Order: sequence, then C-alpha cells, then structure tokens
Amino acid sequence: MRILIIEDDKSLAETLRFQLERNHFEADVCHDGEEGLHYIEQQAHDLILLDRMLPGLDGISVLKITREKNISTPIIFVTALGALNDKITGLDCGADDYLVKPFDFEELLARIRCILRRPSKWEGSKPIEYGDLSYDTEQKKLYCKNLSCSLSAREGDLLEFFLRNPKQTIPRASILSKVWGIDAEVEEGNLDNYIYFIRRRLRSVESSVKLKTIRGVGYQLEVPNV
Repeated sequence: MRILIIEDDKSLAETLRFQLERNHFEADVCHDGEEGLHYIEQQAHDLILLDRMLPGLDGISVLKITREKNISTPIIFVTALGALNDKITGLDCGADDYLVKPFDFEELLARIRCILRRPSKWEGSKPIEYGDLSYDTEQKKLYCKNLSCSLSAREGDLLEFFLRNPKQTIPRASILSKVWGIDAEVEEGNLDNYIYFIRRRLRSVESSVKLKTIRGVGYQLEVPNV
C-alpha cells in the first residue's frame, strides 16, 4: 500500500514516513498544498495524510479540489486544529477521518488499517465491464463474446486502469504514476510497448473497444461511434 504524506513540518513528515515504512507501507512526502495536489492528481496512492495548515493551498482547499475532480482516494486530516467546528468542516468537505496533533502513531496506524479495510472500487472480484469487454481482475483474464485471453500482471494493471477510466483522456505521466508507481524509473518506451500489448490483446478477442492515442497528451479507451 502506498501513502502520500502532505505535511509542512518536515521533521514530522520524515518521522511519519519512517514509521510507515517500518510497518511495510510505501510513503511519499511533500510539504505544500500545490505540490500535494499535483501528487493527488496522479492517483498513485491508496491513502493520503493531509495537514490543514499548509503553505500555498491550505488543506481544506486541497481536499475540496480533490473531491471536485471525483478523486475518491481516502484522506485522513492530521492537524493541530482540533476544535469541534474544525472537525465537522473537515469531514463535511470529504475527509474520511480526522486526527488531532499530537497523536500516538499506533492510533494513526489503526485508523489507516480501518480505512483500508473498507470496500474500494479498486478491490473485489466483480468483473469490470465496458463495451463488449469483461475483465476478471483476479484471474487477469479478458473476455469478449466467446473469446478470452490471459494478461500478464503489468498488462492487467494497465488495462484495469483504462477500464476504470473509460472515455477519459489520461496523460502518460498519470498512467506511469498509477501503474508503475510515482517514483519508478520507467523509460517512456516501456509504456509504448505495453500499449502495443494491450491493443494486441483487444484484437485477439475481436473487441470493438479501442485504445486511442491522443497526440501529445496520452491515451483514451473508447467504443467508437458510441
């Protein structure tokens, strides 16, 4: 599981990163609201720890913009603002939980576990369907009419990302961040190779769904003329 820490107290941020990594999470850190929002838009994290009092965009603004963009990544406010009205505002704006500083790390860890146990649109065995396709995320198997094919783990993750965001133009950077990881060192040509593999899979099951290149931007999964 990958967690994003948006916290302007650099000492606290690094302590949180250290503690999370000790507990087998991956963690990324940034220190202001605008940078944090950029990371959030990549949708490469399973959960976000967000401070309210940040330079640039404050935490409430970051949260509101995130939810306006229909990004549903769970967010826990971790902040010194502990008045009842502060908590109500944070939760009403779309936060999943609210933890007041100072706190015990074990409590934060318990809250993280609680949120990650919740059903997620990225989890579960129900096949994803789009157009004439049905994709089994657990078996990594693609179906169309009476045809089927198996995908590699990376092919499956890439196709799943497109199937969960149909008809959206997805920038190359967002694809790399979500599928390979935000800090992964991936050559641009590697993505091109996997796009070719996905298109080959779609052809092999004779699907009408197309993976379209949006020149200079990225890719879009679509059913032509629909």
